[in-house]
Amino acid sequence: MRSSPGAPPRDPVVDAEAAVRLTRDLVRLRTVSDAGDGGVEEPAVGLLAELFTEFGWEYEVTEVAPGRPNLVAVVEGGGGDGPTLMFEGHTDVVTEGRVEDWSVDPYGGEIRDGRLWGRGSADMKSGLAAMIHGVRGLQLAGPFPGRIVLGVLCDEEGMMLGAKAFAASSLAAGVDGVVVCEPEGYEVCTSARGGIRLRLDLTGVMAHGAMPQEARSPLVAGARIVEALAEVEGWAVRRFGTHPHAGAVTVTPTVLHAGDPEQLNVIPAHGMVGVDVRTVPGTDHAELIARVRKAAADAAGTAGVTVATTVVDDRPAIEIGEDHPVVAALVAGHRAEHGSAPAFGAVPGTTDGTILTRDAGLPTVVYGPGGKWIAHQKDEYVEVAEIGEYARVYAAAARHFLTAGPRESEGAAR
Repeated sequence: MRSSPGAPPRDPVVDAEAAVRLTRDLVRLRTVSDAGDGGVEEPAVGLLAELFTEFGWEYEVTEVAPGRPNLVAVVEGGGGDGPTLMFEGHTDVVTEGRVEDWSVDPYGGEIRDGRLWGRGSADMKSGLAAMIHGVRGLQLAGPFPGRIVLGVLCDEEGMMLGAKAFAASSLAAGVDGVVVCEPEGYEVCTSARGGIRLRLDLTGVMAHGAMPQEARSPLVAGARIVEALAEVEGWAVRRFGTHPHAGAVTVTPTVLHAGDPEQLNVIPAHGMVGVDVRTVPGTDHAELIARVRKAAADAAGTAGVTVATTVVDDRPAIEIGEDHPVVAALVAGHRAEHGSAPAFGAVPGTTDGTILTRDAGLPTVVYGPGGKWIAHQKDEYVEVAEIGEYARVYAAAARHFLTAGPRESEGAAR
């Protein structure tokens, strides 16, 4: 029941049980990002659109790619002009891998030992449920100034097409701050590491396995590149230093492949090395990519193999000041729920917030239910109690932000 017009707003009351039920319902939907062409997020978007309709929220569903929809709602506070706060989450999940490796049904949404188990329970369907019911609790407590945008975006686990589409929309231009509800284990993450994905395609000369002197092997070249990448990582750590929360640059080979079709008595002509580079604020990506490119070419050249380097994706490291209004609001919300200030930290990888900052200049901070290191693992879970806790923090943080309003700060996103 809403407060009567003119009455002071009550403290938000969050329906934690409903948030847990919603998390469970979402986990039971297999919205795997590599599940095939189209239809990945549609079941979750359909479920949430029905809930938004029940709440009376205005929303829009936009197909970003075939079968890959964004769902965006705008909740007007009814309390006059004010800033715009966005809560953001994604509906896709990574594959469960081998089901036999799990001790629970990956899509059962089982609740046991105080935990809700399943793929996406932490990353990040509990975050979605908490942000939705946090906003609902705030809305039911009475009018508030400004508005809240709920961004339920697609393809975060892929190329972040949903975030890119939202960043290009007219609605993004009016957002004053973003809370990304990814699992971070009670840390308010004011920085996120950047990511560069590189593909190194190797071309040598095929030969019989009994006559290696006639070959120029991409496998030998690949092994030498892997060694060279370790040296690049050491250089990058010295060059760009160590960030207090995000750590240091890592340069990690993730794929080494040659031979198509694979034959044990044939030295193949072609191969590939995949590289996952993670950066920290202050890293010059162009300089680092050039260093990898040269190191790979030099190492492969010793085996007589050529290398073509492709930058598959390039996402910057981002950072926001601890005194920025959206950060201060989260700190206030956390303190209201837990009685003490939260720790500050960094996101180990990238989030949709990386794209929202890069493409639209939006100040973003990351804070959500679930363990910081549990994402993408077997037997993923979230503590049931955290779902309600985070929903209450989101409601309190939103009230703080919308009441205080945004201000100019040297701690703005950068």
